[in-house]
Amino acid sequence: MAAYIIRRVFGAVVLLLVVSAVTFAIFFLVPRLGGQTATQLATQYVGKDANPESIAAIKRNLGFDQPIYIQYWDYIKGLFVGADYKFGPDATHCSAPCFGYSFKSHVEVWPQLTQRIPVSFSLAVGAAVIWLIFGVTTGVISALRKGKPVDRISMFIALAGVSLPIFFTGQVINVLFIYQWPIWDSTDYVPFTQNPGEWAWHLLLPWVSLAFLFSATYARLTRAGMLETMSEDYIRTARAKGLRESTVVTKHGLRATLTPIVTIFGIDFGTLIGTAVLTETVFSLQGIGAYSIQAIKDNDLPIVMAVTLVAAFFIVFSNLVVDLVYAAIDPRVRYS
Repeated sequence: MAAYIIRRVFGAVVLLLVVSAVTFAIFFLVPRLGGQTATQLATQYVGKDANPESIAAIKRNLGFDQPIYIQYWDYIKGLFVGADYKFGPDATHCSAPCFGYSFKSHVEVWPQLTQRIPVSFSLAVGAAVIWLIFGVTTGVISALRKGKPVDRISMFIALAGVSLPIFFTGQVINVLFIYQWPIWDSTDYVPFTQNPGEWAWHLLLPWVSLAFLFSATYARLTRAGMLETMSEDYIRTARAKGLRESTVVTKHGLRATLTPIVTIFGIDFGTLIGTAVLTETVFSLQGIGAYSIQAIKDNDLPIVMAVTLVAAFFIVFSNLVVDLVYAAIDPRVRYS
């Protein structure tokens, strides 16, 4: 197990380096290949009142006058040991992990990200718990009651959840529970450390809205997996041995069904932390998703690159955790 974890962690680090290299190349190498010069690249980030002095300062500050491999090395080095930036006559040190300074606000990117990561992480965790519990439970009940009214109703709701976009269900929930029936006064984020009760209460509507979309998918996957698993020979053997039906369903049927569900859950959860754009926008949450959209509109490359790497980290880490959980869920899985 230890050797497996070391190999996976090493592979995760290599993958993150590849993601950083590809992202860096998209923003800094591809324009060069397209014929843009260092001066033209720097001009894009000066603004309307560009002059030769400001363009030269930006070109020097961002390293556009250096070879691309030196620019990338400086970027990676800044993530581990920090970097020095010069704005005018003053030099500023950007502490590690240094993702650079925003082109628009000239503020360090990492402190801004750390303010928004708890919002996106809280949104992802709460929604994930809800969609996993309700999705898997609904799928199991539908499989055990195949063809019955509860199965048809559950699958109809699941189809509606998959079909309805998040900006529609989110707006409906807002209209009903904030304006029509003012049960919630707002969905503003409250830090967990400040007030856990208010934290959960203010995020409940975004959780439900987001979980409705994902739980529908998990219900359908669980139902399909349970229908296949419950017809296996070892299930009939377990029943023939006189085991209780609840034991047969949970320990033998559901346990084998959970392996592909956990795989998808790891991907969904890791992706959701950095890409819950629509939910954050509908409920006015200042998370990573909304932050990245604004950065794309402003053409703020340091922020876009930082969000890309942070999102990639969460996806890689989530998949690593999922692989380690496999053996606990399914004894047939062994690490070599």
